[in-house]
Amino acid sequence: MNKVIALLFTAFCFLSSRAQDSQPNVLVFYIDDLRAELGCYGSETAITPHIDELAKDGVMFNKAYVQQAICAPSRMSTLTGLRPETLGIYSIFTPLRSVHKEVVSLPQLFNKNGYKTISIGKVYHHGRDDKSVWSTYFEKEKNTYLKPENITLMKRLKEEGVKPLKGPAFENADVPDEGYKDGRAANYAIETLHRVKDDKFVMFVGLSKPHLPYNAPKKYWDLYDKNDFKIPSRQKPEGAYRLALPKWGELKSYSNIPKEGDLNDDLTRDLIHGYHASVSYIDAQVGKVMATLEDLDLRKNTMIIFMSDHGYKIGEYALWCKQSNLEIDTRVPLIISRETAYKNRVTNKTSDALVENVDIYQTLVDICDLKSAPVSDGKSILAVLNNPKTKWDAAAYSVYARGKKIMGVTTTDGQWRYTEWRNSTTHEILGVELYEHKNSLLSYTNLSGQKKYKKVEDRMRQLLEVQFPRNKPFLQNDQPRR
Repeated sequence: MNKVIALLFTAFCFLSSRAQDSQPNVLVFYIDDLRAELGCYGSETAITPHIDELAKDGVMFNKAYVQQAICAPSRMSTLTGLRPETLGIYSIFTPLRSVHKEVVSLPQLFNKNGYKTISIGKVYHHGRDDKSVWSTYFEKEKNTYLKPENITLMKRLKEEGVKPLKGPAFENADVPDEGYKDGRAANYAIETLHRVKDDKFVMFVGLSKPHLPYNAPKKYWDLYDKNDFKIPSRQKPEGAYRLALPKWGELKSYSNIPKEGDLNDDLTRDLIHGYHASVSYIDAQVGKVMATLEDLDLRKNTMIIFMSDHGYKIGEYALWCKQSNLEIDTRVPLIISRETAYKNRVTNKTSDALVENVDIYQTLVDICDLKSAPVSDGKSILAVLNNPKTKWDAAAYSVYARGKKIMGVTTTDGQWRYTEWRNSTTHEILGVELYEHKNSLLSYTNLSGQKKYKKVEDRMRQLLEVQFPRNKPFLQNDQPRR
């Protein structure tokens, strides 16, 4: 009898070991302020060979959306699997753990399941959120300037007490990649991969570009001719709700940006040039880390996720940055490439399935067989990864609050975007928008209320009600700025 028990125990340990061995490593490239301005997404200007190659090696999603187009709430949503309206956090000023001690985040869940957890660069917006939870934590660094004239300028502005203390909106110092922080983050990721190559790990590599300032080594600026960039239309959406369009103070706070009025064509091209240079810079960092995976023979058991925290405007509608419910701010690039040893691996495919960043949590739970996972707001998209043509969700949803009293709620079915601006307490409708996006990220006319589009608007309104019923109050956990 003892021999039988011993054999059964040995078999159980063997099967458990095989199950653990089948759990893949996970490498997430989490990019800041990156819209789908990539070669693989059809950009006529962006030079992104490494990301394009990754897209060929996996599934690229054409209809991926964030839950809020601003850094902190969006990243919290990804890392907890909970929507902003579930967390009740809508601003960049409230750290997750200042109001939610109980929420189980991805690093916590992976830790419980025996993974080494690694955070490099900007992962959470607030670095202190879960800082002690990660097995390895590489602190994000502050933006730096390297040109002597900009170093002198920053010193003078600091002495003058200028706040916020920001220098020029772009810089192109003739330095190696590690001169700026994303190059250092990539190097640290490479060093860490060498250290954990024999462990089971999840690694988030948070690359901060193309977030402002657009500081990137000169060689990436030299990839482009500034005069090749077209000036986007400055036309604003006709009939938009009065608070629908964001103020772009984020850009205007930089020292070389006029505080009033639209930017002239020359400065607009400089900024578009800087954005593209920054995108090519992070593309190179992705390439370095991916090459290390191959060199260490880790790619066979490491799945890759390439994603952004929200979309972005570079002059469209005469606006800059994010912070709205517009299609261009809520749609994001998303590429997922399974480990090469995965038997159902799909490559070089695109999917039009409506997916959301909040789905990443449950997807990783399923793929990595994570035990004791809490209920999340998202759903696993494993079925879409196995068959990119799979019929999927009818809609994707986002929010954007304007202060404490006004909440913008929005949905898309992949062709139409419907938005309601509501009183946060009473749900009184303050404004409605309906935009068509069949062929473009941009739309210049609010079609809400037009008889021709009544059936479309009624259908989109019903979709919105699924996620944002009027009898459900908006949770408000935002704290005052500290």
